[in-house]
Amino acid sequence: MADIRKDGEKAAVSRIKEFGGREASVLENGMLRVMIDDFGGMIPELSAPRGRGRINAHWLPWFRSSSGKPFGKEEETFWKANLLYNIAGNFPCAPNFGPPNSVDGIEFPAHGWTANRAWKMVKNGIDGESGAAFAVSVMESPEKGMPLSFKKTDVLVPGEPVHYAGLEIHNNGNTDIEICCAWHNTLGAPFLQAGCRISGAAEKWITAPGGGEFDETTRLVSGAEFASLSAAPLSGGGTADISLVPGPIGYTDFACGVIPSPARLGWSALVNPCLSLAYVCFFPGPAGADGDDIVLRFNELWMQYGGRLFTPWAPCEGGSDLTYCVGTENAASAYACGLEYSRKTRRLLDAPVTVVIPAGKSRTLRYGTLFAPYDGGTLDGGVIAAEAEDGSLVCGGKEGTARFAADAAFRVLKGIKA
Repeated sequence: MADIRKDGEKAAVSRIKEFGGREASVLENGMLRVMIDDFGGMIPELSAPRGRGRINAHWLPWFRSSSGKPFGKEEETFWKANLLYNIAGNFPCAPNFGPPNSVDGIEFPAHGWTANRAWKMVKNGIDGESGAAFAVSVMESPEKGMPLSFKKTDVLVPGEPVHYAGLEIHNNGNTDIEICCAWHNTLGAPFLQAGCRISGAAEKWITAPGGGEFDETTRLVSGAEFASLSAAPLSGGGTADISLVPGPIGYTDFACGVIPSPARLGWSALVNPCLSLAYVCFFPGPAGADGDDIVLRFNELWMQYGGRLFTPWAPCEGGSDLTYCVGTENAASAYACGLEYSRKTRRLLDAPVTVVIPAGKSRTLRYGTLFAPYDGGTLDGGVIAAEAEDGSLVCGGKEGTARFAADAAFRVLKGIKA
């Protein structure tokens, strides 16, 4: 059981302008390179060395704007939403997770302010104690009726193939505020390909409810519960193994799984057995959370295999959907149906679907994204279990176990102050 670690590589941080003139921070440590846009906190690149080059795990949509122009009425015709004009890779979603909706007279954009507005960089550098590269940025609520402040800390630790992120949400008001919160990890080619395996900590799953965005795109029965990703119910009868990634097949599917209450660690994963590369998201589970942690109760799988015959997924209305990606998202939300729906639903699969930020206090989402090679085919069939050990994330597969250098207790992330 090899420990995937690389010593002697220092971490570095820099500021750049990337594709479309977007301002961004870049964190590197020899094992991983992470590019984080100011706008929406989008992470179009999370890449690892491969031969003489690099392989990027994250989705870069073919339709992502490169014009450098702000989203406006002219752009709305094709892109339809500011989020889709800028979307890439992974990004934080708060206080909404899902489509645009209205709560208490406040209009929320798709996936919330954190994914649709510019973050202000306030500090970056190298932590003197750990040697970690970090970047800290902030955002304020645009609505007086929901007085939240957001602080995001991105970190790379030397010798660890993990992007650590902290999303601290502070309630500046006099009453508690109930929100949705998620991390929207989205994977694309060249890492994503047919034959990859998807898995998560959930032990019970349900498909998206009827009446939503998946009605015309899915091959699955709407609102159906099932026990395993290997046997998801098909609308035409029978089941499909949705843990196995197909090629583009003309469907866009969604499934939500509840993370068991006794779990100390929450996680989701996608493994490419052809490349022997694993992408694993991890975060405090219901039984492992501290008092100030935001607990993500659900694995959310968005399987975008070509079912959207409209722009911007297709180049014209009724055209061919050219978009191929998988979201291994994790959330405190009822499906991805938005804050209004979640507040009304209250619970899903017997777990709460919102997070409460107490008046005058903060709650923090701590989240790790690991991207690293593994040896000996141990994870070729997918990740079956993931556990935190001191200084390591241990992932079990059908053919053995892989151990990765990782701080699942988030000690370095917690120690960076700004």
